[in-house]
Amino acid sequence: MRTSAVIVSYNTHGAIGIDRRFAPERIARVLAEIDADIVALQEIELRTSGFDMLAYLQRETGFHAIAGPTIRSTDRDFGNGLLTRFPVVSVAQVKLDVARREPRGAIDAVLDCGDGSKLRVIATHLGLKGGERREQVSRLLTAVRAGPDLPTVLLGDLNEWFLRRRALRWLHEHFGESPARATFPSPLPLLALDRIWVSPAKCLRGVRAHRSRSARIASDHLPLVARIVLPSEWPARADEAVQRAQPAAATPPSRRPARA
Repeated sequence: MRTSAVIVSYNTHGAIGIDRRFAPERIARVLAEIDADIVALQEIELRTSGFDMLAYLQRETGFHAIAGPTIRSTDRDFGNGLLTRFPVVSVAQVKLDVARREPRGAIDAVLDCGDGSKLRVIATHLGLKGGERREQVSRLLTAVRAGPDLPTVLLGDLNEWFLRRRALRWLHEHFGESPARATFPSPLPLLALDRIWVSPAKCLRGVRAHRSRSARIASDHLPLVARIVLPSEWPARADEAVQRAQPAAATPPSRRPARA
């Protein structure tokens, strides 16, 4: 029985790599390297004519796919997507539009992880201005509190590079602290724009940027990867993880410098 899952947030830059080539097969290759169970995608084409990137990645992975378009036109939708190995129970779209700014949103999905356990996943891509992001995070937290009371993952491209900004503090206060890993720009990542939170926080088992050669070329962001304990194992395995992480009583905890 599966006891943990790998989750990913990946801004695909529309499958346009750092060499300016449109190559969706490189995004698929990176996802195959990671072998995730849940993937939140940003900046993907959701076309009604021509190439539909979400449909392509669904075929490549064999996963369930959820579209979260934020920009619509007669022949083209663009925005967020969610790929999941687990069956989808329900989906809601959270509107995060701010006046005179690019339309934004979030996918709010409940997944069936087996044995009757469910996981809520909220995938988003926030705006470029500080005030815009504060408004969007406030709306996201309102949606989190108003929705089903389930173990929850919030992930996406938050576009926030100052780690102590108010919007991030609000998310840390609700979900607990989450590691910041630099994912942008992909050839030499300096900024932790992509983030993952899990509630309860102790069920987050590790966060890393996926730094393969393919990932450094396929998009201007690296994928952010985390492993979580699945709801069917909460709280037992989460409590075990906390106990393993605690230092022995006679050994003072070491102080390591924070990672960028």
